[in-house]
Amino acid sequence: GHLTKQNGSKAKMLILDLVLCLLFLLPSEAWLQGRKPMTITEIATYSGADREQLLYSGAKSEGKLTWYTSLAGESYKGMVKAFETKYPGVKVEAYRVSGSDMATRMYEESKAKRYIADAVETTEGNLMFMRDAFLLRPYFSPNFASYPEDAKEKGERGLYFWAIARESYIGFAYNTKLLPKSAVPKNYEGLLHPALKGRMGVSVSDPAYKVIGAMISTRGVELVKKLKTQEIALHTIIPPALLDLIASGEVLASPAIFRNHTLNAIAKGAPVDWVPMDIVPTNVGGAAIAVQPPHPHAALLLADYLLGPEGQAVLEKYEYGSAAKNLGFKRWRPDHGIATDKYEKQLEGWERLLKEISRKGG
Repeated sequence: GHLTKQNGSKAKMLILDLVLCLLFLLPSEAWLQGRKPMTITEIATYSGADREQLLYSGAKSEGKLTWYTSLAGESYKGMVKAFETKYPGVKVEAYRVSGSDMATRMYEESKAKRYIADAVETTEGNLMFMRDAFLLRPYFSPNFASYPEDAKEKGERGLYFWAIARESYIGFAYNTKLLPKSAVPKNYEGLLHPALKGRMGVSVSDPAYKVIGAMISTRGVELVKKLKTQEIALHTIIPPALLDLIASGEVLASPAIFRNHTLNAIAKGAPVDWVPMDIVPTNVGGAAIAVQPPHPHAALLLADYLLGPEGQAVLEKYEYGSAAKNLGFKRWRPDHGIATDKYEKQLEGWERLLKEISRKGG
């Protein structure tokens, strides 16, 4: 009798093993329900293979998310459209605002305990301010692995506050019909070429200040001061509007124009081109999650999408660069790895210098 008893319990064990095996292979709805991450922290750090399905089903029941972004006009609309097409049933309410206004707004909302933003996309300096003010939550994304370490902001326990979703490069743009090839500068020294005298312009804006910073860090302040003889005109318009003046020939060139704007203009037939200098000041935008997202599944779904191949392809269509690619020039992020207040002081110094060496333009 002893043997049959043993065989019986063996058979029972085998059946139990089989049942467990089947459960693992075919997760029943009830079993999934039992282990679905529920808190925002659990959702934000979930790394299971079914992450996308889990986030999408959660996002569908949430129905929407609020996305604060400082991406320019058409590109953020393109992103919303692509995301909503891939994930029907999840609406994105995008709020487009400059990075500093966004930081202020989120800070005010958090003080009033009104949590509105789910996902955030803006420039690094503003993300650093938000992180320090406890407005962001570190999270996991399977796409983090394809980004270099210096394109991510570390949180605790292997999580990150953001990864860089887009890059814009500041360099020299010129009118190809009016500036002879031989006079196109290959570096900052080349800005002293006689053909450029009295015919360059810069816009009173961050990109121009960063170019001054880049010159100082590669060539020293002496070169910047020499530029005074070039009579660079200061324009109180945004860089894309200055590029229009270059395309029309009203201004010959500028050392502080975005590559993506230039490539978009070339695509529309404008006679302009863009070249990198010694180093290329780079504006970056990162994908982050608000600290208390009202729609956590949808927030994470969007962050994953932005950093994944499909979101990156949308940004590429608008000529944004990617932190995961080598473009053959040396990028420089002046606001990276430096205390915000120290960086602000530097920026003010560069602005003063720019105003000293230039003349009033349009």
